[in-house]
Amino acid sequence: MKTEVKPEKLHKEKTVVTKAISRYFEGIGRRKTAVARVRIWPGRGEVTVNDKKPAAYFSLDRLKNSALSPLTELKINDKIDVSARIIGGGIKAQAEAFRHGLSRAITSWDGDFKKRLRGLGFLTRDSRMVERKKYGLKKARRAPQWKKR
Repeated sequence: MKTEVKPEKLHKEKTVVTKAISRYFEGIGRRKTAVARVRIWPGRGEVTVNDKKPAAYFSLDRLKNSALSPLTELKINDKIDVSARIIGGGIKAQAEAFRHGLSRAITSWDGDFKKRLRGLGFLTRDSRMVERKKYGLKKARRAPQWKKR
């Protein structure tokens, strides 16, 4: 004999209030094992990285400047809002992944910036990765110390 369960009792609906973004442009940036999903939309120049301000997230000024360099080089700081989710890697790889993703998002927003961003090297994916450790070695290439006697 089957019993019917009313849907109201199974799940209570959760209402999530989010900021309405009419249309955004997205770019995925990668560096080593860091992946950044960057979204931009027309706005007042607010930037958030993992729900924090860039100065709080990137503790060093050179990392913050490196991450935001596409905005400063193109002089569009106050024209777009930026939101990013970054996972994996270290803080430097995350800054470079953010820069790569931001450059891709800007290119999808306005293709006229592509040539300038390409010239600055912001659209090129840095493909260098850590080499894996091999068996019989201490690290990727470091062999055990040779002992004559």
